[in-house]
Amino acid sequence: MIVSPCISICKTDPLTGYCYGCGRSDEEKAKWKNPETTDLWKSENLKLIEKRLNGWQLESFRESYSHKVNNGISLFKKKSLK
Repeated sequence: MIVSPCISICKTDPLTGYCYGCGRSDEEKAKWKNPETTDLWKSENLKLIEKRLNGWQLESFRESYSHKVNNGISLFKKKSLK
């Protein structure tokens, strides 16, 4: 199972249509929720997301997603629960 790339920063860039937090489009978000979506598609989508993001946004995504994969919660959500 591949963990969703959502890092709890759900704001869409009106110019690109991609989420500022995870870099996904609304269509990609819906596909991640579909139980029939394969892990192969998800792993390819993660690669595409990392190509879309750059600079501080990419660094922030990598750090928070890694924390989510390893601890079950994104850094943003962890900080908001304190």
